[in-house]
Amino acid sequence: NSLSGIPFGTVPRILLAWMTTEAVRTKSPELILGDSLSDFMRELGMVPTGGRWGSITRLKDQVNRLTQSTIQLVRDTENRTQVKNILLFDESDLWWEPQKPSQAALWKSTLTLSRSFFEEVTTNPVPIDMRALKALRQSPMALDLYVWLTYRVSYLKKPVAVPWEALRRQLGAGYDDTKQGRYEFKQSVLQAMRKVLTIYPDAKVQPSEIGLLIRPSPTHVGRRK
Repeated sequence: NSLSGIPFGTVPRILLAWMTTEAVRTKSPELILGDSLSDFMRELGMVPTGGRWGSITRLKDQVNRLTQSTIQLVRDTENRTQVKNILLFDESDLWWEPQKPSQAALWKSTLTLSRSFFEEVTTNPVPIDMRALKALRQSPMALDLYVWLTYRVSYLKKPVAVPWEALRRQLGAGYDDTKQGRYEFKQSVLQAMRKVLTIYPDAKVQPSEIGLLIRPSPTHVGRRK
């Protein structure tokens, strides 16, 4: 949920990955966004451009959506329904200077994660490689699949088959619950998986008619040269 609208596309995905990585690295909920807007954008793999349709405007829009968002976790069974709402941020203080991205427009700009979100990401960190996210940034599905896959293999002790429908419930919110929607989701995953495996070739994952078969694999962090 967000007052500015729901975050979408690759920008909020990469931004979330950067924030969680920084929180784990610094062990602090307060994140400093670099010495300048251009430096920070390059950390995200973005080239700063101005104007109505430029990357700076797009980043600002997605940051505004993200900083006003909450995450809702729902577990619904026949006999019990559990709901957990997680506020992402306690505070945000951001300075924008679209006309001069090379200057220190973001000096001391900060994002302060909420206590509950900070504890979640530092207690159960996902072992992702930011370089991989930058390489996959053109495909939201590939980004989601990479993060999901490297998280699953980080604790996997034996092979597991994940049915297509279970995967669609996790990664396929934009696909209709129809035969056509399920088919399109499967094709999207197969296409994205080829991209992921070029970045993460050690992942032992194999598509089948029933879903994805995942075997214990090395995590991706520190594997890329």
